[in-house]
Amino acid sequence: MMKITDDIHYIGVNDHEIDLFEGQYVVENGMAYNSYVIMDDKIAVMDTVDAHFREEWLENLKQTLGGRTPDYLIVQHMEPDHSANIDVFAETYPNALVVASAAAFTMMKQFFGTDYADRRIIAKEGDTLSLGTHTLQFVAAPMVHWPEVIVTYDSHDKVLFSADGFGKFGALDADEDWACEARRYYFGIVGKYGMQVQNLLKKAAALDIQTICPLHGPILTENLEYYVNLYQTWSSYGVESEGVMIAYTSVYGHTREAVELLEKKLTDMGCPKVVVADLAREDMAECVEDAFRYGRLVLATTTYNTDIFPFMREFISDLVERNYQNRTVALIENGSWAPTAAKVMRSRLEACKNITFAETTVQLKSALNDESRSQIETLARELMS
Repeated sequence: MMKITDDIHYIGVNDHEIDLFEGQYVVENGMAYNSYVIMDDKIAVMDTVDAHFREEWLENLKQTLGGRTPDYLIVQHMEPDHSANIDVFAETYPNALVVASAAAFTMMKQFFGTDYADRRIIAKEGDTLSLGTHTLQFVAAPMVHWPEVIVTYDSHDKVLFSADGFGKFGALDADEDWACEARRYYFGIVGKYGMQVQNLLKKAAALDIQTICPLHGPILTENLEYYVNLYQTWSSYGVESEGVMIAYTSVYGHTREAVELLEKKLTDMGCPKVVVADLAREDMAECVEDAFRYGRLVLATTTYNTDIFPFMREFISDLVERNYQNRTVALIENGSWAPTAAKVMRSRLEACKNITFAETTVQLKSALNDESRSQIETLARELMS
């Protein structure tokens, strides 16, 4: 537990038991489930935590209350890692009111069998709630990244409680770079909803925000422009860093050799950054993250059952699902008798907006030869132009 301001306290928990967040994202440094208490004439609790940490969270809350009882539970987001303890809170503090969007109360009925009709306040866009010194303003944030989401602004301490926005993987006691795990978190979980994030950022721009309190990751108190600018870039599908990402699959090593040659050519030509990812061996979420980070992407794979290798198929599907756009894409295909991988990859990316395909497509027939080496040289120059 810690104080964020004189009246706002942190009562969240660190989860070092989890290995896969949402059953799919590797989290070597765990996760933080953040919850907050605003102590005023009236007391508001901001969200709960994952069900596995019920007792720890309740004890954190009890100690912070110091014998008082909360007046409100504000539910910003209904994913179970934040909402699992609504029911036990309601039982423990039967006089407290539950504040959430109308859509959230519908989900509570689904999760807990009740929508708290006798003790609820439906929060709509622009609604306010006075706690005494602190006045909370509710801002609708639908599809960031669930439809029921609201975020909350405390005008007294100038704090934005941002729900899953500005969150990251990793427990609070993990010593790691914010941007790397926040980027992987954003594009893995929120990335599809760039337009909705843009809408929320426009609303937030009208507020005087000095602290951001997300539901995952550290409380942000300094250089907020840095975090907001990253979110502007990510949600507008802009290019964050100059460089080229090469994502590949290789069965017997020949496609890998082509990729290594292209990497060397680009490096020798002065490319500021070349990131190479073996899709069969690297964390897919990190590969997706890098595809969105850089402005140029090379896809290299083999023809496989007249389609493409499964890991490449999964990677492209992940990009399309997350609205991949505004990028230059180059293709390298390999096939021993009927190479069709480039055609298949191009067709799978047709749903993406503003994709510019490189003029040069590299074709290997089983292994590198003088012709394919020349194509790689040409492609490297095209990517550097």
